[in-house]
Amino acid sequence: MTDSRRLVAKRLTAAAFAPYGDVVTSAGQAGFAINAGTSMRVEMPQPDVLGHGGRPSLSVFRASATRLPLALRELERHRLGSQTFLPLGGMPFVVVVALGGDSPDLASLAAFRLDGSAGITFRRGTWHHPLLALAEGDFAVIERRGAEVDCDVVKLDDGAWMLDDDRTG
Repeated sequence: MTDSRRLVAKRLTAAAFAPYGDVVTSAGQAGFAINAGTSMRVEMPQPDVLGHGGRPSLSVFRASATRLPLALRELERHRLGSQTFLPLGGMPFVVVVALGGDSPDLASLAAFRLDGSAGITFRRGTWHHPLLALAEGDFAVIERRGAEVDCDVVKLDDGAWMLDDDRTG
């Protein structure tokens, strides 16, 4: 396998993830006191789930652990709304993303490692791999639900991209 077909998951930063969506975390963000001062409210970017007659859907995805390295076989996108993943109980995970229109632009393919202290929102139309939890556990998921199914899937060449982890950065 050539290095051009090896995708390494790097540590997530908001700046690096910005083309694909938002990082969902309160770390380092200001908020305001609520509940008679017993809590702080920190506003997050709003999920984009109301378009095309959609409504918010909150569910829990119970994920199996993924072992790396892993051959990437498909990407999916949601054209009509965003999709948010919030790890419950500090679940570490990896996200694989790409930009593109009717098909993913593999030149923009990127992978990010999250330690479980933050979640992510995939922007509407962002190509991404299905959930890749690094340990077995649960994720709260906010997405669009509506009469029109909103999930396009494309197959990648068998073994064309190998995902690995870079614990150094």
